[in-house]
Amino acid sequence: MKKPAVEIYDTTLRDGTQGEGINLSAADKLRIAERLDAFGIHYIEGGWPGSNPKDMEFFQQAARRKYKHAKIAAFSMTRRKGIPVERDELMIQLLEAETPVVTIVGKTWLLHVTEVLRATPDENLAMIADTIRFFKDHGKTVFYDAEHSFDGYKNEPEYALATWQAAEKAGADCIILCDTNGGCLPAEIKRVTEVAKSKLTVPIGIHTHNDCGFGVANAIAAVEAGAIQVQGTINGYGERTGNCNLTSVIPTLHFKMGLTCVPASSLPKLRELSLFVDEIANVRPDPRQPWVGATAFAHKGGMHVHAVERVAQSYEHIAPESVGNTRKVLVSDLSGRSNIYWKARELGFKVNPDTPELKAVLNEIKKLESEGYEFEAAEASLALLIRKHLQHTSLPFNVEGYHVSIRGNNGQSVCEATVKVRVKDQIAHTVAEGDGPVNALDGALRQALVKFFPQLEKVTLVDYKVRIINTAAGTAAKTRVLITSSDGHKEWGTVGVSENIITASLQALVDSMEYALQKMQKKS
Repeated sequence: MKKPAVEIYDTTLRDGTQGEGINLSAADKLRIAERLDAFGIHYIEGGWPGSNPKDMEFFQQAARRKYKHAKIAAFSMTRRKGIPVERDELMIQLLEAETPVVTIVGKTWLLHVTEVLRATPDENLAMIADTIRFFKDHGKTVFYDAEHSFDGYKNEPEYALATWQAAEKAGADCIILCDTNGGCLPAEIKRVTEVAKSKLTVPIGIHTHNDCGFGVANAIAAVEAGAIQVQGTINGYGERTGNCNLTSVIPTLHFKMGLTCVPASSLPKLRELSLFVDEIANVRPDPRQPWVGATAFAHKGGMHVHAVERVAQSYEHIAPESVGNTRKVLVSDLSGRSNIYWKARELGFKVNPDTPELKAVLNEIKKLESEGYEFEAAEASLALLIRKHLQHTSLPFNVEGYHVSIRGNNGQSVCEATVKVRVKDQIAHTVAEGDGPVNALDGALRQALVKFFPQLEKVTLVDYKVRIINTAAGTAAKTRVLITSSDGHKEWGTVGVSENIITASLQALVDSMEYALQKMQKKS
């Protein structure tokens, strides 16, 4: 691969873990580092040696591994005030990490120098220079993160420039301008980066935060001004509102700006990388992430779907598969006939645009949505509805009655449910207890159906959501229940709506079981 126009420096394992709710073990970090390396990331910042035991464990393990594309970087601050660099414990720990790259953060803003460090301006310059020179003498590639670059420059431009020049003179391989507070506008980022580029000969990088929602835009502005390295995190993890999101920056550089960064062959794996990091971090993926989110290429409006069917680029800025994503057509009360046609094909039904039943399907969906149903997260219920109109098949079973009660037992409540199910001319009448009324109902229904369909033992309920629709009606309000079920391999969603939460839950449970049976019949 030719030298990239822009290098990608990933700090998910260090800056990303400073985000609320993000906690990675050393083993987690190693797995993510391996995936980042395979993707083609150039630099992977593993953490801050000495800040905690698991970061040191990561560096010890990483030193014994070979990486095809990436270089591992260790992060620390400049030497401390009044301590010679060679005797500073932080510097020694950084050397012990044995990484080919070290990244040093230093102060640019006089406010921080005088009020936080309580150092003189000249002493701060010496701390920057001494630290960089020390690691260059030890054969390291040294990146200098100029903290609060933009706030510092706006406050005292001559001193900010002096800190960058001190880093350059000491031998820094790249000076990274940091919008640490995340409060700058793209125009400010571009202007200051252009100044730095004109005053320095060393390459310039950019490190932005997302406090105003400009993390990605600010990084792009810096690249337009000449920055050749972008620092950020996968999925935008980071302190406060997060860091520059690499899953947006990387495809923007490649597809929108024509700049090489990671290998082109990696781009179709971008969504996979995003989901992998979310999974390791135990974070629910954000469906509205640009480029890689589940709804990034979702179309609901009938006019949009009709146009996309004819010319995809009419409502898509790029082909979804170019970043490993897929097009999704949603069905709702905003749908047109094109939505139903597209969705029916997607769900495996053989239809054409003139199939007469599609109009009846559309009309019923609009009617149900007006009553509170919602099919975007309940595609199994939607598939059953379409099948009913297209194939006119009878239900595999009928629930002829149910009853749920709560009784006291030694000061504690016990929920009990009974269900009566008919399959052809046979009846099953079952009773089950549960942790709550819905749990008891679920248990009773499963017991009844398993007698006729033992394959349903594999089906489990993995998620249950309740939404009150017309809250003004108070306790008489309608309830929408969305459940997610699984057979151990795939998941599907179903929906039920009623003024009675138990009835709504039963509707969703019945749809779930019916859909599972249909799936299993197709396989057999």
